[in-house]
Amino acid sequence: MGKVNSPLTGQFYGQTNKTLEPCGLTFTDTEYAREFVDWHHHENPHFTLITRGGIRQGTSREVYECSADTLLFHNRQEPHYNVKPPGLTLGFQMEIHPQWSHSLEVNLDLLPNCAKINHPGLKLLFYRIYKEAKLPDDVSSLTTDALVLEMFSTMCGIETAARGKRPGWVKKISELLRDRFDQPLSLRSLALELNLHWAHLSREFPRYFHCNFGEYVRKIRLEKSLALMRNKGLSLTDIALQCGFADQSHFNRCFKEFSGVTPKDFRKISG
Repeated sequence: MGKVNSPLTGQFYGQTNKTLEPCGLTFTDTEYAREFVDWHHHENPHFTLITRGGIRQGTSREVYECSADTLLFHNRQEPHYNVKPPGLTLGFQMEIHPQWSHSLEVNLDLLPNCAKINHPGLKLLFYRIYKEAKLPDDVSSLTTDALVLEMFSTMCGIETAARGKRPGWVKKISELLRDRFDQPLSLRSLALELNLHWAHLSREFPRYFHCNFGEYVRKIRLEKSLALMRNKGLSLTDIALQCGFADQSHFNRCFKEFSGVTPKDFRKISG
């Protein structure tokens, strides 16, 4: 590892448009300008959502290939480097300041050093934060605090579970649900495929996924829809059907329930 640099708050080696929130969070839209950024770290923990293009990000443990709608987390002072392929790459960052974590009694040491976040529930929570940053109102600060706390609580639970021994079916059912999210699913048929009793699977599923079976599948479908909405060639009906919703009306209801806005309105702010 070479020399580790540390950019200032709200700087992510590109053209930035930042908004410093009074609640102790900095939101930054960044157009990545450099093809290569050597080893560096940030003084504060931060999330990065790649909103267009892609980037390769390396740490001392792993290299992440990040396409659009990838969500990354880096804890404070975690060294990493970036490689940008040709073309436009945009990112949205949320940086957490010490006063925020101290005032809300968040122990950052319980969170991972770095992570490429694949849990659909976490990604949906971050998209709600993204919406609050893009369409703020007089309660956005309170809403954002609650959403970030929920993210950290879920991440701590996932990190704790990862340190323990997980049964083999946990990884397999996660893969099955991601492969078949757009198909009709049955708890009994999945349990049979996993060689488990369906009641045992239903009881144990929330311990590892932090929600019930149906909620998890719906979150996967919504997460997939968010990625597809950047494709202007797809209608909202096309997206609804590709993601396993019965029709656009069902998609609209589920989407607004999770985000507070319709898919059409969210599409406007996501660019």
